[in-house]
Amino acid sequence: MGWFSRSKQNISPESQKRDIPDGQWVKCDGCQEIIHKNQMESNLWVCQKCNHHFRINSDNYISIIFDKGSFREMDKKMRSADPLKFTDTKTYKDRIESTIKKSNLYDAVKTGMGKVDGRRISFACMDFRFIGGSMGAVVGEKIARAIEKAFTNKIPMVIISQSGGARMMEGAYSLMQMAKTSAQLARLADAKIPYISILTDPTTGGTTASYAMLGDVIIAEPKALIGFAGPRVIKQTIGKDLPEGFQRSEFLLEHGFVDLIVNRKDLKAQLSQLFEYMS
Repeated sequence: MGWFSRSKQNISPESQKRDIPDGQWVKCDGCQEIIHKNQMESNLWVCQKCNHHFRINSDNYISIIFDKGSFREMDKKMRSADPLKFTDTKTYKDRIESTIKKSNLYDAVKTGMGKVDGRRISFACMDFRFIGGSMGAVVGEKIARAIEKAFTNKIPMVIISQSGGARMMEGAYSLMQMAKTSAQLARLADAKIPYISILTDPTTGGTTASYAMLGDVIIAEPKALIGFAGPRVIKQTIGKDLPEGFQRSEFLLEHGFVDLIVNRKDLKAQLSQLFEYMS
């Protein structure tokens, strides 16, 4: 009998392996910890070890912020046209079609009305899944309509930004949305109707240069990238090294561009408290 003969013929390395379904584990970008997906979902996609806030979509934010069953979406099927007949690696029309199928969204923002601790608000939440959360004509129009609802109903307005900036496939049509949304928010300010802006990772470009930074109160999630141009572009332009943490939430809070940094689990309670103060 050989020294390394098995006493049980049915034992094999393959039979001892545990089956682990694909996609059930997530690696934290902050601390490199491997976390089970169910644990992440129960903690609102925030790492329990280092507090890294993972990027989440508009549906996730709606479930976090609103009273259960109270949110009603508006203008759901509004979708972009192709005014410039734009083509890069593919036509803009084909890019829109493929993104709609992939993301189950019609454009990069979801708008509607609902209740936060019983208080009715108008709401818009950008979604990075749709062409990087870029701001085109549909995004501007939907946000403008949501602001109009807040103005008409005299209720608070909340916008969650998550964007790479203006959608350049639409050229000047995209840039015009900065003026449109800013003008609508000026009406809210004149009527003394509260507007709270929430900045998530990333909030950049034309979004930052318009409605994202016009809130009566500006909230940011921890360590979110917030700015107009990216750090690399700024460094090349000024020819100097940038401070540590430049364009992150904590840096902006220290320099007065952001009013509060709020953990995701505390977001609903913080909004409710602010509405109470501002009413």
